[in-house]
Amino acid sequence: MTFIDLFSDTAMSYAATRPTYPDALFARLAALAPGTSRAWDCATGNGQAAIGLARWFDRVDATDASADQIANAMTHERIRYAVAPSEASGLADSSIDLVCVAQALHWFDRPRFYDEVRRVLKARGLLAVFGYSWFYVSTEIDPLVDECLLRPIAGSWADCAQLLWHGYRTIEFPFDEIAPPRLAIHVEWSLHQLVAYYLTWSATRTHLKLHGEAFLSDAVARLQAAWGDPTRVRSVVMPLAIRLGTAKNAA
Repeated sequence: MTFIDLFSDTAMSYAATRPTYPDALFARLAALAPGTSRAWDCATGNGQAAIGLARWFDRVDATDASADQIANAMTHERIRYAVAPSEASGLADSSIDLVCVAQALHWFDRPRFYDEVRRVLKARGLLAVFGYSWFYVSTEIDPLVDECLLRPIAGSWADCAQLLWHGYRTIEFPFDEIAPPRLAIHVEWSLHQLVAYYLTWSATRTHLKLHGEAFLSDAVARLQAAWGDPTRVRSVVMPLAIRLGTAKNAA
């Protein structure tokens, strides 16, 4: 499968607007992994998950097929960034305690990636895939988000994005599964921040290129009428979809 690069042209805004993951997630992954010496964050983007992993693992190898994403990644003394596709990490055999994929598995050639995971994982090593799709603000705001922001771009999503909408439950996952924790991302955002995040979505950018910005101006005006002062911050909740597993028949 050819690498589908939908995010390099907005790498800086992606880094500035995408939310970070809860530390409780990485604490749980560290507890389940056979050790905490080395983790691989595959398709790291700007390093949001890698930064979280660096609190719990001695070394994090963070790779992404996009050089622009790597160029905008957050630095940390325990993280080693490299440009590499998911199917060919360049890591040594049986060298990794944890393989982590945040918000990206739906873009992969999964059979080839799973082969790479089995190659690099240590005995009883852990694969963790997770992501978030929609967000929730309030009973007043959520119907407007659905009508004004989500429905207009529904036809612009890549087919594989539906895998994330279904919480990754419909994908093949040839690993011995472990029950995941129930977690969500919690952020405090203004309307400006919420719209900036929305503009990083691949479907949003596709729709804007094809149909122009009129729909977005109308959407923001309607949302602001309900939101009030657009600089006012509100609590935004993004439930996480998580699947965890160890390699079958691992020693």
